Amino acid sequence: MEDYVVICDDLLNDKKLLLESDVCGCFHCLSIFNPNQISEWVPYTEGIAICPYCGIDSIVGDSQGTLITKDYLKELRHRWF
Repeated sequence: MEDYVVICDDLLNDKKLLLESDVCGCFHCLSIFNPNQISEWVPYTEGIAICPYCGIDSIVGDSQGTLITKDYLKELRHRWF
């Protein structure tokens, strides 16, 4: 579980890493999507993305080599929600 936490922490507040991803996912609603679908960011942060499907700020991407799957997102959801 610790690997999930570290990767999540690194990506949650880094717009550059999210936009470099091929795939992003929301660990609140479990949607998987292309980062170009992100159109909203939390103001006054370094880059916390808002999910285009549920409006929650719980987006991670695959730019650090993590495969974004429903199972991975479920693990993160269990940890954070």
